Amino acid sequence: MKTDVTAIIQARMGSSRLPGKVLMPLAGLPVIDRVIAQAQYSSRISGIVVATTTSPSDDPLVKHLQNRNIRFFRGSETDVLDRYYQCSKCIGANNIARITADCPLIDPQVIDQVIDLFDSSKVMYASNVEPATFPDGLDVEVFSFEALEWSWREAKLASEREHVTQYIRKHPELFSRGSLESPTRLDHFRWTLDQEEDYQLLNKIFNLLPSTDAPVHYESVIKALARAPETYELNGHIQRNEGLKKSLAEDLR
Repeated sequence: MKTDVTAIIQARMGSSRLPGKVLMPLAGLPVIDRVIAQAQYSSRISGIVVATTTSPSDDPLVKHLQNRNIRFFRGSETDVLDRYYQCSKCIGANNIARITADCPLIDPQVIDQVIDLFDSSKVMYASNVEPATFPDGLDVEVFSFEALEWSWREAKLASEREHVTQYIRKHPELFSRGSLESPTRLDHFRWTLDQEEDYQLLNKIFNLLPSTDAPVHYESVIKALARAPETYELNGHIQRNEGLKKSLAEDLR
């Protein structure tokens, strides 16, 4: 019997570097719709919930989700670990796939592969981020509710509360884990949405791809980019995980 996994997509309007990015248009659809559409093609996800915040700034996002009949949960703006825990507890999720709303090219096949690894290895946490060998923007983390509750109870640092899986990742002695690696190193690609340059690149990518209702897979994106190599220069200067690095630095103050 396959493990039941619910995808929780964290999303908010109050990005400091690109405010309102989750509702910005991307090839005719808001970014959040692109993320949800890609995740819905996963064969291993049993349900999708968008976890946003109680801040009034996220009211437009909630209204959009309501109009689209997308399930959502509202929780803490700064304590994202608590938001995930309360959301999971509210919906009765036994296992969670964490996806972020700045990943409109999240690949459903990669989601399935990480869930399959989580399932077959019988671990508490599985991901494709340690080591990071896939393009930035394809990050998937899968963990049990037990692991989430444990970290929710024990995590104390601000970075551990803001970045949901930091406590789990920092304690391999407590949480069994599995890691999915790409057959070839692809981490030089950046397809996440954090800054204006990322938005320009993603628009170009979607313009290069055929406009169909089929899921987008990372191999097709790489082939499309090969026809327009100049696009690499748009966001190649941006470091991966800038937000996390900033949080870790603040822990030391």
